[in-house]
Amino acid sequence: MNNITLVGRAGRDPEVRYFESGTNVCNLTIAVNRRKKDEDPDWFNLEIWGKTAEVAANYVRKGGLIGVTGSMHQEKWTDRGTGEEKTKWIVRVDRLDLLGSKRDLVDGDGGQAAPTAAAPASPTAPASNQSEWNSGPVSQEKVPF
Repeated sequence: MNNITLVGRAGRDPEVRYFESGTNVCNLTIAVNRRKKDEDPDWFNLEIWGKTAEVAANYVRKGGLIGVTGSMHQEKWTDRGTGEEKTKWIVRVDRLDLLGSKRDLVDGDGGQAAPTAAAPASPTAPASNQSEWNSGPVSQEKVPF
């Protein structure tokens, strides 16, 4: 089974690309703290498609607390300059939950806080995940923002 659930803070504002087919994809990173406070956070690359990508683009900002459920995928490519084989692990997000306060959710113009929103749940993701994700504080000591 390839299933991953993460809760952390966005490492940068989302980058959205639109394709001629009408599909869109959003890429961003998430920093997830370790249990020990003296350890650096783990960083994950996120790939979000479709309507969930629109939610991320409209509401997620650098430093915002989010929860994601998805699956791990390994991308492989050949470096054009060196011809070297490269790989990168990404999380393809099926579900996105906005966990920060309304103060953290700001519209694109820097105006008033937007309402809390989450993308529709995938058939395999239980709706009760959000209460589990909000069960404890998230330390921000090692997150660089």
